Amino acid sequence: MDDSIDNLTKKEFVSVWVRDPQVHKEDFWHTYIDYEICLHTNSMCFRKKTSCVRRRYSEFVWLRQRLQDNALLIQLPKLPPANPFFSLNNPYQVTQRMQGLQKFLEIVLQMPLLLSDSRLHLFLQSQLNIAKMEACVQGQTRYTVAQAIQRCVYETRFPAEEESKSYCDSDCESTASSGLGSSVGPATPIEMSTQNGSPAQQFLATPTQQDQLS
Repeated sequence: MDDSIDNLTKKEFVSVWVRDPQVHKEDFWHTYIDYEICLHTNSMCFRKKTSCVRRRYSEFVWLRQRLQDNALLIQLPKLPPANPFFSLNNPYQVTQRMQGLQKFLEIVLQMPLLLSDSRLHLFLQSQLNIAKMEACVQGQTRYTVAQAIQRCVYETRFPAEEESKSYCDSDCESTASSGLGSSVGPATPIEMSTQNGSPAQQFLATPTQQDQLS
């Protein structure tokens, strides 16, 4: 009985939430909405076991395209469709999109081949924008993927907690939680798939703590 409990607790899992949509006004003509992505895992594939970042729909579109480019034989899940009539002020539409984005990530995180893609890790655990994520992956920055994740700090509540705050240094943009406050709901822990009996670990690296992001 004890052995069964030990084996159960040692299984790798990942839980992901897409929640807390916030509306941002860039200028008089341009407004967008982003979402908080919270990750909790014990998988060796991830340097950080808990993390929260904010991403907008266009960044999800970028991620899916890059993952598909690097894994041509895998059929990736679809994102919620781009709706020309999508309204930032329509709670139903925002919730439907948020649920679709969470479902997309839940499926992606069950695909072992994708867990070695550096773009996925930067998307989930750094605050770098698309241009800087691409540059980092291509070795055009003074920091590595692992360093970008390690140095970017974002403190926030998980869905069960009450308060949130955030801060981030260097390249990372600081955001405070003060948006619509919605959540898709409790995330279901996903048991991590394995390939050849062991989780994908190609991403892991040891960061140089003194390097500055630039």
